[in-house]
Amino acid sequence: MRHNTEHRELEYYLNLHYPVTVHPDPESGFVAEIEELPGCMTQAETLDEIFKAIEDARQLWIKTAYNEGQDIPLPRDMEKYQGKFLVRIPRGLHRDLARAAKREGVSLNQYVTSLLAVGVSRDIIGIPVGAMAHFVFLAPWERIRGTEKGVLDYKKLLSIPQSESIGKS
Repeated sequence: MRHNTEHRELEYYLNLHYPVTVHPDPESGFVAEIEELPGCMTQAETLDEIFKAIEDARQLWIKTAYNEGQDIPLPRDMEKYQGKFLVRIPRGLHRDLARAAKREGVSLNQYVTSLLAVGVSRDIIGIPVGAMAHFVFLAPWERIRGTEKGVLDYKKLLSIPQSESIGKS
């Protein structure tokens, strides 16, 4: 059953724009998927064909879900975020984070935000966890700060050679 707060016409959902992820197929051609629409994927030989095919798959997925009364997820760029959430952590970790933030001269909020942003950036650009730990824990803080105190400049972060990190001089 559809749980959207307001019922929309089929045309509304068909006119939504969803991000499409395209991967090369190891054997030949391409595979495309729309992550917000579970199971909505297709494959084709060329990029021109893959975009036509995923559009056909998207429309079929939405029409089928609509006709069966299922929820139709909205594209991720339509989701609204407040910029805050509650995270429960062990007291010891809270203490360690607060001490590290104080050492760096930034608020706990700024420090944790920077660590989270570095972790997300690592995932986005595909740096292995071990390699990123080198930057997060060993890179000189002054070299990776952006213009606002406690805000990281990720281009600076990723450009620091390992030879310049603390303990590697």
